[in-house]
Amino acid sequence: MATQTARLGQTTAPSRSTSRRWRRLREVSLGYLLLAPALVLLIVFELFPVLYGFFISTCNWRLNCGENLERFIGFDNYVRAFTDPEMWTSLWTTAVYSLMSVPIQLGLGLLIAYLLFQDIRGKDVFRVMFFFPYITSTVASAAVWAYLYSPDRGLINAVARSLNLPILKWLGESKGIFELMAQGLGGTLPNALDGPPLALVALIIYTTWVFLGYDIAIFLAGLGNIPGELYDAAKVDGAAGWRLFRHITLPLLSPTTFFLLLLTVIGTFKAFNHIYVMTRGGPAGATETSSLYIFSQMFEYQRYGYSAALSFILFTVILIITIIQNRAAGSRVVYD
Repeated sequence: MATQTARLGQTTAPSRSTSRRWRRLREVSLGYLLLAPALVLLIVFELFPVLYGFFISTCNWRLNCGENLERFIGFDNYVRAFTDPEMWTSLWTTAVYSLMSVPIQLGLGLLIAYLLFQDIRGKDVFRVMFFFPYITSTVASAAVWAYLYSPDRGLINAVARSLNLPILKWLGESKGIFELMAQGLGGTLPNALDGPPLALVALIIYTTWVFLGYDIAIFLAGLGNIPGELYDAAKVDGAAGWRLFRHITLPLLSPTTFFLLLLTVIGTFKAFNHIYVMTRGGPAGATETSSLYIFSQMFEYQRYGYSAALSFILFTVILIITIIQNRAAGSRVVYD
């Protein structure tokens, strides 16, 4: 009897194992089948354009490269880019634009969000007002701000004229802001101390006005996730004001700040619409960021391959900056 039971167990064990494998195979197949539409869309609209764009960057591209392979020039476009002074100038302008925009946006966003998080009258109205510029068409609002900055008919200079303040060219001024201040005081400064061009500062003011509402909304969401019991316990221990903000709000808000920091830096390096509408890179290239330089090489000079190579260089720069940010600031983020 024992021998028959053992034989029966030996015959049923492989059958159960085979059944489990088939069930597992069906589950995995069903999973890949459900993922297939998303994978196809990802390959067609994300992966293929990137690979084809890299192919274009290795060509002296005019209309096509695949039918005329002698136009394949390898990495010559990349070598040319690294020896192109205008590329480095545009990249430096982009870096200055980002270095000035990001701290102002995040600093003001956190300050205003913290004020609006308090129990003040009309805070809902203020929240909506600050968010309005973000949902407004960038092209339309940039055109309006370009008119406001107009030296002759703009509202900003009209107010300055009524207050007997100096009239500035704003978007048409390529001189540095410190140089202009020194000239107003009757002095001069070395070229190294001129500061960023006034046109670039005018763009930063507009950028802050547009994206401040988005930063405030995200900061408000982060503030709402901080448990109120922590503040109550700290107040029992005698903490108040700045100490509450320094030791509770800032650390527990660090994931939100880190998220906004990554988005804002990437956004400033890719900025294009409002700069093109307001200055088109002028005056004298003072506001020509990397995105505008890539655009001009493609549509004005018909250098498609070179423009594609510049795009991949800008992508690499953004990727490196993001990795550095993640390494430098990621370890300081408090998630608990």
